[in-house]
Amino acid sequence: MSGFEATESWALAQDAADPLAPFRGEFLIPPHGDGEQVYLCGNSLGLQPRATRQALLDELDDWARLAVEAHFRGRHPWMPYHAEVREHLAELVGAEPSEVVAMNSLTVNLHLMMVSFYLPTAERHAIMIERGAFPSDRYAVESQIRFHGYDPAEALIELEPDEPGGTLSMQAIERALDEHGQRTALVLLPGLQYLTGQAFDLRLLSEMGHRKGCVVGFDLAHAAGNLRVPLHDSHCDFAVWCSYKYLNSGPGAVAGCFVHARHARTPRPRFAGWWGHDQATRFRMGPQFVPTPGADGWQLSNPPILALAPLRVSLEIFHRAGMERLREKSKRLTGYLDWLIRSRLDHVLEVTTPAESFRRGCQLSLRVKGPRDAGRALFEHLSAHGVIGDWREPDIIRVAPTPLYNRYVDCLHFVAEVEHWAATR
Repeated sequence: MSGFEATESWALAQDAADPLAPFRGEFLIPPHGDGEQVYLCGNSLGLQPRATRQALLDELDDWARLAVEAHFRGRHPWMPYHAEVREHLAELVGAEPSEVVAMNSLTVNLHLMMVSFYLPTAERHAIMIERGAFPSDRYAVESQIRFHGYDPAEALIELEPDEPGGTLSMQAIERALDEHGQRTALVLLPGLQYLTGQAFDLRLLSEMGHRKGCVVGFDLAHAAGNLRVPLHDSHCDFAVWCSYKYLNSGPGAVAGCFVHARHARTPRPRFAGWWGHDQATRFRMGPQFVPTPGADGWQLSNPPILALAPLRVSLEIFHRAGMERLREKSKRLTGYLDWLIRSRLDHVLEVTTPAESFRRGCQLSLRVKGPRDAGRALFEHLSAHGVIGDWREPDIIRVAPTPLYNRYVDCLHFVAEVEHWAATR
């Protein structure tokens, strides 16, 4: 990408001109020495918004002051609390409000979705995922296959990477669907692959899977809050995501779930709980389950208020910043880091994430050119010097210049610290 310069004065000028720069001040940047960390790990755990502490204290105060009456008279009444995040959550993932709900954790939601959307038959019982899928997804899928009495050795189809760096072309997915589509019940793929950082075209994947008669679901753990994800228009059947990465809602934060509007009143089976019951008659405590139309119908229990408060804070920040503006900054900021690495560190680092901006988010996956021990040594050097990424086995360092709080100068400092390490090897 042209127009970049590898100087601090240029990077500082870009940061000064950035219309999103004030949002950095809404987050708590961990300290390092007399300054702040260069925090490039929002793909693993987002930073804490400054407003989160007060939001939690408000709920604790309402609990102390009102007890059970806070369900109706709190500053943010608890009874409809999950609805407070609905509009902004739908906005974030390109959905209709009735299609989304914040609940549970990602893997719990994935299991709940597979109860409804993985309905294997003798002829069509396979699940298709990418090889190297995030372990929790693979474990969940394999356990569902076994639960239904099938053998994962035959019924789990893993798409083999066919591009340099371990990424997967759309042509390879299409070939796999041509070969296995007739026996595949569910295609479950990521919006962005956690290890390679590769982003996928959700609309095209949905079309390809549906053309073969498959149900299509997505894991958006690394895509929600990172990419523009048009869930409704993609026509996928369901999607799940977590909220502790780019959505900055805290460790183990409440997760999200999407069910397309065409399934709002589905006769598909589901695991039921009372909070999924039609809210108009929920408190009649009747014995027959009548699901609320839409994603709310998959809820099991009443909303976890102390977990939803940080999500409410974060989604309000995203609403003000706007995913369109965040994505545009992300493409340029990540493009700058990619350009710096390729132009100044080509002898040290290999970028395994696709170079095209439409095939990646803000994460770059990096491999040190040398033995694994060298990669680990670099990662530990960076951490010791306040440059925070994360390590994924066997040999990947992931860094993510997150547009809400990272700067051009952060990218420059990362590269300078790698150069310092390389010069002292």
